[in-house]
Parts: sequence; structure tokens; C-alpha cells
Amino acid sequence: MILELNEIYKDYTQGKIIVPVLKNVNLKVAEGEYVAVMGPSGSGKTTLMNIIGCLDKPTSGNFLLAGEDILKCKDNAMAEIRLSSIGFVFQSFNLLPRQSALENVALPLSYAKLGKKQRKERATEALERVGLGDRLSFNPTQLSGGQKQRVAIARALVNSPKLLLADEPTGALDSKSGKQIMELFQKLNEEGVTILMITHDPEIASYARRTILIRDGEISEQ
Repeated sequence: MILELNEIYKDYTQGKIIVPVLKNVNLKVAEGEYVAVMGPSGSGKTTLMNIIGCLDKPTSGNFLLAGEDILKCKDNAMAEIRLSSIGFVFQSFNLLPRQSALENVALPLSYAKLGKKQRKERATEALERVGLGDRLSFNPTQLSGGQKQRVAIARALVNSPKLLLADEPTGALDSKSGKQIMELFQKLNEEGVTILMITHDPEIASYARRTILIRDGEISEQ
């Protein structure tokens, strides 16, 4: 299993009031799976994504990523896991506007302390993989929304992560670009990439091989 969540609870405190957000979440994702987590706004999707992405810790429960007990990791170990094991794709792309597509994709490799030549080679390969081999020197302002998301996907893949996390990946795109991005995710999954995607859109969720529903912090299999 790439991902195992067992009896995960997450509470937030507002003043003296405890607000439960996730309640007894159990989820397993095997290597090579393509899973959509679908639910309305306020259902706990983002909190779940933040926990799986090692950006937040649950109040209680057990969390294994590629067999490693994440909740026993200290902050620097969590940062290393985020860098080496998880690729993030966000709705808003999160690209550096003054950097080229190549420089944006190579950024995680600089944190991984790879040499300049190796960074360029791997970033070029990642951009070619998503169909942007002819846009290496383009800045985000010179790219369409769909192309920006492809750059973001290349950046997420460049460290060969164990898990690709996509949070509403088509939310900022028109329907044609959104369809192309979903077809790219399908292709990547067929190549062996494990994908966990958060969405509120049933049409987008239908591209995944398995759909999990989340409502009021509780999940169920569709």
C-alpha cells in the first residue's frame, strides 16, 4: 500500500469550542491506483488533502505513507517526505511568473540538491512527458491555462513521487482544457503513476478508477 489512513480524526479549536472536521476516516490506496475523493464545499476534502500531503497532522489516528509512520516524523523529516514522495498539483497552478517553464519545473530539484545539468535534463524530460517540450523557455504569462497546469503537473512529477496529489486540478480551466488535463492524468496513471484527486465535480471524478465520497468529515466508497 502506498497510503493507509486508519481511524483519522481532525478537530479544530475555536475559542473553547472543539469543531470536528474529520471523523474516523479509513482509506487505503494501492500503488498504481487512481482515486477521486469527491464532496461538497466544507465536507473536509481540503483538510484530508493537507493531512495526506504532510502539510497538517491529524488529532488522532494512524497514517502510513509507503510503509512509513508519518505521525512519528519530526518537521524536517515531514519536509523531506513532501519533497521526495509527494507531488502536488493545485487549482491555481502556483507557478513563479518570472521564471520559465523549465525553471519552474526544476525548482524542486534544487531543493533536492541536484546539479544544474541534471536539473535541466530532468525538468526537460518532465515537460516533454506532458507535451510541452516546445515551451521550455516560455514564462507562465505566455502560456494558456491548460499549459500552465501541464507545467505544474511536470513540476509535481519531476522528483518521481510515490503519490501525485491533485486538488481541483481543472477548477481554473475551461471545459476543453479541463478535458485535456484529465486525459493527461489518465495517461500518467496508465504509465504507473499513483493519483489521488480531490474534486467536487462528478464528471471529473468519473475519470478516476475509484471514487470515495466525503460528507461532514466522514467517507464512504461509491
